[in-house]
Amino acid sequence: MDDLSLQPAAENDLAAMLELYNFYIINTTATFDHGQITPEEFRQRIFIGHEKYKTYIIRLGNDTVGFCFLTQYRKKAAYDRTAEIGLYLKPDFTGKNIGDDTVIFLEKVAISKGIRVIIASISGENTASIKLFQKMGYERCAHYRQVGEKFGRFIDVIDYEKILPD
Repeated sequence: MDDLSLQPAAENDLAAMLELYNFYIINTTATFDHGQITPEEFRQRIFIGHEKYKTYIIRLGNDTVGFCFLTQYRKKAAYDRTAEIGLYLKPDFTGKNIGDDTVIFLEKVAISKGIRVIIASISGENTASIKLFQKMGYERCAHYRQVGEKFGRFIDVIDYEKILPD
């Protein structure tokens, strides 16, 4: 998309990102938080202070339509070249290839930071994200049955992985 832009998230983007994330908490099983989170808790998740792992705001023209990130997979040196990916779009902007462009952008960022594996950990009920990552060449590598509980249901978590070119 020509008018799509992704830039590192700044403090003044926090409220818009938190509003979107809290929407997903309240209305979906895309995230396993049970209640809305505070701005301070969200700030700590989003701005982790590591050069390799950043959050990006997604804009379409002048509209903020979502956010995405690469974050540390595990806090051990053995996993320094692996990252976890996250992507949240406003519901009105899903199905418009913004997810595709965002994943491509994050893969390029990952390669530039020396990351060679990206993991997408997805709620088993989040069929849109599953389809996106399958379409983008991610392979299912793990299926954890009934490990998350939300809305009175036990929900699977499915991991997808992509090994990036060196």
